[in-house]
Amino acid sequence: MPQTITRGYKTLLDEANAKIRTVPVSEAVSLHGRDDVVFVDLRDPRELEREGRIPGAVHCPRGMLEFWIDPESPYHKPVFAQDKTYLFFCAAGWRSALSAATAQDMGLQPVAHMEGGFTAWKNAGGAVETVEPKKA
Repeated sequence: MPQTITRGYKTLLDEANAKIRTVPVSEAVSLHGRDDVVFVDLRDPRELEREGRIPGAVHCPRGMLEFWIDPESPYHKPVFAQDKTYLFFCAAGWRSALSAATAQDMGLQPVAHMEGGFTAWKNAGGAVETVEPKKA
């Protein structure tokens, strides 16, 4: 029997965007380098190697987000226990919208996501550094 999806990704994105703050890329560029803002890169490691990364951004693969945020998790990362603003981004803004909503639902605050993601960041002239492939 085929599956019937009752709430597709567009619905999930609409719901997430309705409850989170979206930061225009021009504002994100001006926030870069501030001590009170943590840029969180949700992209896959292959995306970082192919496209580069925002200098100073914390790389948190999307599949680890909930585990890295929760202090009760054995995978918790202290970067998510700071009194700072967390600005999530991915390639285009879809994963980051869902992630910011999830982080906010978990109690992390304040959170936001960058409109247009890393693609918009590069197009706006934001700083980018190369990422060397990890050696096996």
